[in-house]
Amino acid sequence: MPLKIYKRGQVYHYGGTVAGKRLRGSTGTASKEIAQQIAAREEARAWKRDLHGPEAVLTFADAAVLYRSARKSDRFLDRIEDYWKDTLVKDITGGAIRQMAIELYPKAAASSRNRQAIVPTQAIINHCAESDLCPPIRVKRFKEDTKVKVPASWEWVLAFDAHAMPHLGVLAMFMFLTGARIGEALAVRWDDIDFRTQTVLIRQTKVGAERRAHLPPVLIVKLANLPRDQKPFRYKDRNRMVHVWRRVCRRAGIEVLSPHCCRHGFATHMLRAGFDPVTVAKRGGWKTPRHVFETYGHAVEDITITDRLTGTPLAQLAGPIQKTPANKG
Repeated sequence: MPLKIYKRGQVYHYGGTVAGKRLRGSTGTASKEIAQQIAAREEARAWKRDLHGPEAVLTFADAAVLYRSARKSDRFLDRIEDYWKDTLVKDITGGAIRQMAIELYPKAAASSRNRQAIVPTQAIINHCAESDLCPPIRVKRFKEDTKVKVPASWEWVLAFDAHAMPHLGVLAMFMFLTGARIGEALAVRWDDIDFRTQTVLIRQTKVGAERRAHLPPVLIVKLANLPRDQKPFRYKDRNRMVHVWRRVCRRAGIEVLSPHCCRHGFATHMLRAGFDPVTVAKRGGWKTPRHVFETYGHAVEDITITDRLTGTPLAQLAGPIQKTPANKG
């Protein structure tokens, strides 16, 4: 039975059976003529889907709706959705996705193009592929410069705190002691902090999940002394505070590190303290232990580190080193 339109309130809806499947929905319009055109379009799409498979009618806009409905992270999606709109997913190639990244972020570094354009686009398409709506897609990433990341240390954090406004100093300490990303830290509200249990709820925007992190006593005291007239760390986003952050570094006479280096310091020092990558990933909100190990597992340059294998420095071993007598005859 072809789709028919009917009015519900001020808006026309459509309903009927096409290729053995019941279809119904809103046209979103009070115009009967436009509603009939929309119904005809949906009927044609249904027949095409039945005859040629779901891939024949799946648009990127459809794929994005399914991705959002699955409660996946919506970070960076708006610009991507505006770019592809109703382009059929089957017509989107890896090369086209790379070109989109260049057009959306013409002045960005390769890492930004990968993270903000290629990764989310690929994630949306491959989410549909898991439901057999389209084939999966592989996209060659832009080659990133391998820069050595310098992790912040606890001494660096204390020096920064000593020369910063209270809310900014506590922000650096918060990221170092919880492993929070800068965006996650800035999103924390007072009702996310539980002073009784010494924990904080961190909404992990990058991985689309939440975790509860422990707040060490020194951080609890610092947070308790902040005014409650607004959010703990005040700034709305990273761009509004980064220039202030750099000024504090120079005023303190310490290396100018980015806010992310505090999260970097969390992982690096947890690993060096002997905690395994699985534990570090869980406590710091990383998706996989492998990422923690590969990104933050810096080698210790001190060659005497092997003395720790015995648990005691050689100089403290009992008794002098005995010489083996020469073998006579």
